Amino acid sequence: MSEYFEIAYAAAAKRLCLFTGTGFSKALSGNAAPGWQELLEAICDTKIGSEDFKEALFPSGGINALQLDEAAQVISIEFLKTGRNVHEEIASLISGVTLSGSYPETEKFFRERSFRVVTTNYDKLAEHLAGTDCQSLSPGRPIPRSTSRVKVYHVHGSIDVPGRMVVTADDYFSFMNSESYFSRKLSTVLHENTVVIIGYSLGDTNLKSILSDYRGFVRNHVVSNSIFLVSRRPVDQRISDYYSNCYGIRVIADTEVEHFFAKLNYNFASAEKCIEGSVENIKKVLYENHTFTETYLEVESSFYEIVSAIGAVGASLDEVVVVRTFEDVIAKKMALTGRSGAWPQYVQLASWLTYLGSLIDVRKTAVETTFLKAVRFSMEHMSKSLTLGYSWHAYKVWDARWSSITADNRALISNYIAEKSAHSDALGVVSRG
Repeated sequence: MSEYFEIAYAAAAKRLCLFTGTGFSKALSGNAAPGWQELLEAICDTKIGSEDFKEALFPSGGINALQLDEAAQVISIEFLKTGRNVHEEIASLISGVTLSGSYPETEKFFRERSFRVVTTNYDKLAEHLAGTDCQSLSPGRPIPRSTSRVKVYHVHGSIDVPGRMVVTADDYFSFMNSESYFSRKLSTVLHENTVVIIGYSLGDTNLKSILSDYRGFVRNHVVSNSIFLVSRRPVDQRISDYYSNCYGIRVIADTEVEHFFAKLNYNFASAEKCIEGSVENIKKVLYENHTFTETYLEVESSFYEIVSAIGAVGASLDEVVVVRTFEDVIAKKMALTGRSGAWPQYVQLASWLTYLGSLIDVRKTAVETTFLKAVRFSMEHMSKSLTLGYSWHAYKVWDARWSSITADNRALISNYIAEKSAHSDALGVVSRG
């Protein structure tokens, strides 16, 4: 729930950017949109017609001899022999891809919300889905100066201007070594928005460089990671740790595009309802010596609102006032667990701590001590079995969400619990590494 609320909160604040790749176009086109290699093979089949030529680039029984951008360069050279242009041929093929299938939740979001799309796709499916109040921006076209509900940035070009599409090795080299409006814009939206990568893999060297730069910003300013990767398939824990450690990306695994937007739409109303009040409240708490009431903190969503509001006002999680706020919030939550009939508070505390542990690496930050003490408290009041006086549901939270915590935080917690606690169920959770 927490991740979807955070993304919905960003959408309600008009600070959401979707970073879309081929998988997104496939979802909107009934799988008709071709992948990069599929596209190049289709060009070989329909425009060159030589099985030997295609086999040399994409051997049926082995590994490709060239990277895909290099293969596109070879195809480009072949076309030049007959006066044709690979960019125009690809644009012609992509132009035939249209919206197809049923995706009501995705369409609802695109038709009703304000957001930005950054895409490496050449097609215009996102624009068609968003409707009339949408601007399409791509190299070779004037930059609109008016506002719109949705803006789509084609960083690798679009079928509107085939000659400016990034297709061949030469195109990629020029793109990576130029300070264009689109490369600067991509860097800007990563720093100013919550970004959801959907239908995309991290295979592009230039994009890796920008994401790595963003990760440095996250570490230096102690802000929460605001990039999510939505994967249709389950993701191995080691791969999730790689995404988190290298790029500051939180993975939402085993999730189809339509299911993602269904969850986002479900959370939007509550996020929109709280956004104005939560921003004003966090300002009062941080800068006017107010505190959150226990009545407010009894509700599980309050913590997610607080974290989102801290990001909305641009505060660092390492600021003294923010640390003081977290200390107060967590202390009050632990106190709430001592009340009669307060078993839900143990569960919520576990949810809050695992969520915070997925946001930032707390080691050597001002929140480290508070975080670890609360983790120990939570873990020592949970039980894997139905034991009187211990929370079984809190154990289920730690057990289910342990893998979502960053690798460094897991190591930090494991060492701390091993040193400070003899609680067998706590040691059992952290022993998984």
